Amino acid sequence: MNPWKGLNKLPKDLWVLFFTMLINRSGTMVLPFLVLYLTKVEHFSPASAGFVLFVYGLAALLQAPISGKLSDKIGKLKIMKFSLFFSGIMLFVFSFVRSYVLIFVVTFVWSVINESFRPAGLSLVSEIVPPPQRKAAFALNRLAINIGMSIGPVLGGILAGINFSYLFYVDGATSLLAAIYLIFSKIKEPAVSHEADEESSMHLRGSVLKNKVFIYFVLGVFPVAAIFFQHLGAMVLFVVNQLGHSTSTFGLLLSINTIIIILIEVPLNNMLSKFKDKNLLAISSVLVGIGFGLMAYTATVLEIAITIVIWTFGEMIFFPASASYISEISSSKRRGEYMGFYQMTFSLAFTIGPWLGTKVYESYGSQILWLGTFFVGLISFVIFYFLKERQVMKTE
Repeated sequence: MNPWKGLNKLPKDLWVLFFTMLINRSGTMVLPFLVLYLTKVEHFSPASAGFVLFVYGLAALLQAPISGKLSDKIGKLKIMKFSLFFSGIMLFVFSFVRSYVLIFVVTFVWSVINESFRPAGLSLVSEIVPPPQRKAAFALNRLAINIGMSIGPVLGGILAGINFSYLFYVDGATSLLAAIYLIFSKIKEPAVSHEADEESSMHLRGSVLKNKVFIYFVLGVFPVAAIFFQHLGAMVLFVVNQLGHSTSTFGLLLSINTIIIILIEVPLNNMLSKFKDKNLLAISSVLVGIGFGLMAYTATVLEIAITIVIWTFGEMIFFPASASYISEISSSKRRGEYMGFYQMTFSLAFTIGPWLGTKVYESYGSQILWLGTFFVGLISFVIFYFLKERQVMKTE
């Protein structure tokens, strides 16, 4: 049985989104090297440069529900085209900004525009395909992201060695190219949802935040996301500073995650399409918790690599299943709003998770941190175990 076989049944419009995302992500290089640029070129202190990243995360956090709601009102494709085009413009502008205050302002505006793409894109993916194909569709979307992210930062590292300004030009150019491709692709936004909206139309009168099952769901998502983002914070300190491995070794270790995702995530989720989302979320929470928790007992490169493989499988199951679940509990007319609050949960985890992880690492040591991530993963497991499969919000 060929696990890739189901991909030939995915709609053409989904592949348009795949290549749009691939073009855009292949130029992602400003954000990964922003702190380095600010300290080396603009002579910011490390703390000030880190605060610029905090501003970016804060803007992403604040805009997510707003852009999601806007995508429902004026159209998801319009928001996506706007985001890609003006993100490219903002990156060109950023390359000429030198004022300390203006850098914070431009970063905030860029984040609002750039991150508005996510809720609209996730919503459109869920509208293009019927429910049985959603996990495979979201996995395909993540495949484009991961292929692009395996190109952009590598190319960015080369360009940064020549001239940091090239990062802004190439990143901005690929964003504009993605916008042009999407504009001329003739993709159309589905007029009608695949699922019957008679039942889900009951969502329209109440607030998303009054949907108790949705709130319960994001309470389960946040702990897993906070664990996952440790690879951007405490993990590098643990591997390089404590275990004594080189930064290049750490980079190679993280590439294991990307390679596995590129090769396996789409066929894996294609095979898991018949399983219930809530069950997959519970299983993936345990895998993420075990993967990071086992780092408490690692020392060699091989041992670290094994833990990465474990939490990568959790990641590959968790992200498509969680996006699929949101698609199931939201109406087509408010799916962007739901995706916005869903994305807001990840932005909050991105803002808090790495910071909290490094604080625990500094104050209590790596053993407590990694064992703590295991128990946090169990919290999400319990929440998802009791999660309802579907909830229609009652009218007010």
